[in-house]
Amino acid sequence: MMTPPDSARASDAYLESVMARVAGGDRDAFSDLYDATSGHLFAVIQKVLRNQALSEEVLQDAYVQIWQQAASYQAGRGRVITWCLTLAHRRAVDRVRSVRASRERDLTQGAKEYQESYDDVEDTVAIRLEAERVDRAMAELNAGQAAAIKLAYYGGYTQQEIARIMDLPLGTVKTRIRDGMSRLRTTLGVRT
Repeated sequence: MMTPPDSARASDAYLESVMARVAGGDRDAFSDLYDATSGHLFAVIQKVLRNQALSEEVLQDAYVQIWQQAASYQAGRGRVITWCLTLAHRRAVDRVRSVRASRERDLTQGAKEYQESYDDVEDTVAIRLEAERVDRAMAELNAGQAAAIKLAYYGGYTQQEIARIMDLPLGTVKTRIRDGMSRLRTTLGVRT
């Protein structure tokens, strides 16, 4: 179909006839509708979004919606251009809300991750400092006490297993662990 001159393209009668054909699934008519209205729709969208790329995306979304809902247009309720502009404006506002909500989610998540990572670092440092204190206190024990405690607490062995491993009587192992733990509590300032 030939494109009418600009003055005819802007007329309400022309747009109503094009919209009726679009409602019937006429792709050529849809192309004509796009040519006649896209400048106006883009201007409204651009005014809301103030971003070229987003405005182009929203314009495309608006025309998809126009194509899908063309049959719902009712000539007696308003002009075609007004109906199209309303759909485009709603799409633009929806995009602003979506972008704003996305930013808020990102900020919230970023703050949460920052706090978690800060807490993780703080916990790691605290654990390392405590481990260094325990290592220094362990170094003050005699070799027998240190070995028995390491097997019991770091190795997870029972006192009977430690007695077999160290080839010592069970009573000696119990004494070394008890005396070593008592000395550790004193060195570390742990109250019982």
